[in-house]
Amino acid sequence: MSKEQTVRPQEQPQRRSVTVIGLGPMGRAMAAAYLDQGYEVTLWNRTASRADELVARGAVFAPDVAAAVAANELVVLSLTDFAAVYAVLEPAVPALSGRVLVNLSSDTPDRAREGAEWAAGHGAVQLTGGVTVSPAGVGQADSVILYSGPREVFDGHRAALTVLAGVADHRGEDPGLAALLYQINMGIFWNSMLSYWQAIALAEANGLSATDILPFATATSDSLAGFYAFYAGRIDAGQHAGDVDRLAMGAASVDHVLHTMADAGVDTALPAAVAALFRRGMDAGYGADSFSRLLEVIRKN
Repeated sequence: MSKEQTVRPQEQPQRRSVTVIGLGPMGRAMAAAYLDQGYEVTLWNRTASRADELVARGAVFAPDVAAAVAANELVVLSLTDFAAVYAVLEPAVPALSGRVLVNLSSDTPDRAREGAEWAAGHGAVQLTGGVTVSPAGVGQADSVILYSGPREVFDGHRAALTVLAGVADHRGEDPGLAALLYQINMGIFWNSMLSYWQAIALAEANGLSATDILPFATATSDSLAGFYAFYAGRIDAGQHAGDVDRLAMGAASVDHVLHTMADAGVDTALPAAVAALFRRGMDAGYGADSFSRLLEVIRKN
């Protein structure tokens, strides 16, 4: 090779490697996405057998968590919550210095902030993540993962983060912000899905199937985006006038829903909780206002 052809050190291709700790369905999907993109992947999980298929594809299962952390600068954590993070990483504390912990474990914003302080106390940096997709969505170009924490660290590892989701959305420096946005998202998701289960139970009690009511459920779900957009601006402006809807009208409607559920013999815990919120709004004198005024009841709880 001639002098002109010699590759200078700064031109050497950067090693693409990552450690993934936590091999539930999400962690396995993330490790697989890195393997698909040619990354060197080190794994660790309490139940070693969960790594078998990934090891067969070329991943390395570390003998212990400290070795897994020491193997790479970038360490992706996919664990149940931050208590699990501490329990898993405590034996690896000496190896944490200089590591970037991409903490995709679900927990509260305050615990995410505490986790960032804990990591910094051991010489590591935490990027908090909120995964807004199921394992099937990992690695897809239109999937989104929310991040917060040091922008410089995020930018330095953006290429590796976009392997997990095509949209790696940095929302700010506050390590708790991604966790907050994630919990907001999950609050909408779980409540919405429970309302769907409630609807299916009512349908079945009346001889209909989930498939029978699917078109109605889908149409209602699709309409919600328009309602969200309509009310957002009014709420931000403090406008709760009863010009398009009235809380009293909604209170009557949810009461009808509650009695229909009760008459069918299905569980009424969810519709009863909804009806109770409306009653509290009525008791507070908001009956002539928009049902968005229920925010006042929820805020003061």
